Amino acid sequence: MTNPAIQNDFSYYRRTLSRMRINNTPTEGENEVNNELANRISLFYADATPMLKTLSDGTTKFVSENKNLPIENTTDCLSTMASVCKVMLETPEYRSRFTSEETVSFCLRVMVGVIILYDYVHPVGAFSKSSKIDMKGCIKVLRDQPPNSVEGLLNALRYTTKHLNDESTNKTIKSMLQQQ
Repeated sequence: MTNPAIQNDFSYYRRTLSRMRINNTPTEGENEVNNELANRISLFYADATPMLKTLSDGTTKFVSENKNLPIENTTDCLSTMASVCKVMLETPEYRSRFTSEETVSFCLRVMVGVIILYDYVHPVGAFSKSSKIDMKGCIKVLRDQPPNSVEGLLNALRYTTKHLNDESTNKTIKSMLQQQ
């Protein structure tokens, strides 16, 4: 999402490789990506957040293939992870234990990632009143960070979630996310 040039760079690589093949220019064999792998890479990078899309698909597949496990097992785990990250970030006592800003950034990314996964897996999503995730609190934690460090995370919540624009989504949560 924050580096859309990757898809363009890879397309350029593929075009250059194709021209080299047409002109019979020798290539370094170990540096060349075969067509099948190149197609898969292109499809992977076609999504705005390719890794998150892969995780969402995998989690959704896990839940649908394991009907014997209650869906609550998965959603409870994801909501607990989001809550733990939120509490660690908003409580000065816990936050002071972080020795680097990279740890804070990691916790923020985990929190947003599990919110998005929860939104995909839970039937009514992360933004409904019945959600076990404190969305207002999580968004407040994000808003309390320097804007340039969390804009990509807020955009991920805005544009890669499944249920944000549902009728049942709390208007306050929608407005909190739409603020600049």
